[in-house]
Amino acid sequence: MPERHEIQARFRRDATAILRLGTPLIVNNLVMAGMWVTNTMAAGRVGSEPLAGVAVGASYYQFFWLMGLGVLMSLPPLVAHAYGAGRDEEVGHRFRQGLWLSQFLAVPLLLALLAVRPVLQWFGVDERTVPHAVVYVHTLCLGMPAMLAYLAHRYMTEGVGWTRPIMFTAAVGLAVNVVGNLLFTLGHLGVPSLGAQGCALATVLAQWSMLAVMHLYQRRHRIYRRFGLFSRFERPSPATLRSILALGLPIGGSVISEGGLFSVAGMLMGTLGTEIVAAHQIALTWGAVMFMVPLAFHSATTVHVGHKVGAGNAAAGRFAGWSGIVMCGIFMAASALVIVAANERIPALFTTDRDVRALAAGLLLFVALFHVPDGVQVGAAGALRGFKDAHVPMAFNFVSYWMIGFPVAWWLGIREGHGPRGIWVGLILGLFACAVLLSLRYRQVSNRAVSTVATSGAAQAAPAGPAI
Repeated sequence: MPERHEIQARFRRDATAILRLGTPLIVNNLVMAGMWVTNTMAAGRVGSEPLAGVAVGASYYQFFWLMGLGVLMSLPPLVAHAYGAGRDEEVGHRFRQGLWLSQFLAVPLLLALLAVRPVLQWFGVDERTVPHAVVYVHTLCLGMPAMLAYLAHRYMTEGVGWTRPIMFTAAVGLAVNVVGNLLFTLGHLGVPSLGAQGCALATVLAQWSMLAVMHLYQRRHRIYRRFGLFSRFERPSPATLRSILALGLPIGGSVISEGGLFSVAGMLMGTLGTEIVAAHQIALTWGAVMFMVPLAFHSATTVHVGHKVGAGNAAAGRFAGWSGIVMCGIFMAASALVIVAANERIPALFTTDRDVRALAAGLLLFVALFHVPDGVQVGAAGALRGFKDAHVPMAFNFVSYWMIGFPVAWWLGIREGHGPRGIWVGLILGLFACAVLLSLRYRQVSNRAVSTVATSGAAQAAPAGPAI
């Protein structure tokens, strides 16, 4: 068993590596969240009905958007393993096939987005909210192909550990989004205000801008030349696409299990009135902004662990994964304290409506309660993906969110009439269950990987980390 000072030294090394990879991703994630915050703030200045429309529309859009994102999230661990093993040509091949996959995914996702009106009406969403939500989602369809293609670019560069261009690209996207909201949502410089549609149009312009910037950067920067990203045209490869989907579909299932629960919760809120859904959107937006930091640590942990495991050092990968999980939990604990201290002041950043602000202040306390388990589960998910483990985590996500979280949210919030607080209790219980199950799974998977390598006599790079 390593000495305590040795464990601390190894944690510092892993934390430094994760921070180096993750800091640009933190900026990127905060900037991406900043787009939704900008949309929420701009819609809130127009009125409670456009704000409710953006909230419900975003919940619907995010459900399908997360499907595409989740499948493409298989690219970072696949690229990281190839890069860690020195297979540069495979990195370029994975990227090109990822681009094909991104556009294949866009077709069914767009068809689902276009069906938003009957789905919201079936859910019983407030009739005043539906028109704003529908025009918001339909306009966002214009940016879906661009954003999925951007993800293929982003996840390739994330997989090789070169994350700074992701940060710069996101900054461009936020700038375009802010200007777009000033013009099309708030109606500055003589442009007529388009309300919720203006928010969506600003986001679409930002999405195409991000794709253009990242594509040009990867074409011109010398660091990417070794991978031959654009060296030749490549037809879709069924074998490679199947290998990406073999990992991507269960990852997508995990992402949808969590994100889908929050999307459905947003639509359930839509049945309770515009003020409640507006307050829920404020609380959820703030929670999403704070979540961007552990989400960046999650991505960095996947890449860092993938590099270690790809190089044949499973023991170092195991310890790196635990380091990432601890970092996610610590940050979210600190964030929860901030929410408790400032929960009455935060809603004032989004709306001047006193009733909405009072409701949002109460819901923010529920956000604080789920912060730590949310951080632990996303850290464990990132560590597991570094070991390319996805099928069992998908099952755990489904059980946690849809067999525990959703039934409790529906029963307490809708059936028993406790409203938004009952729905949030369900969300919290689902996150707690997921955090426990994924942590136990990571312990099992990482320990088994180390034992397998030790048994085969292949582990020579470093001493085994502690079996936590």
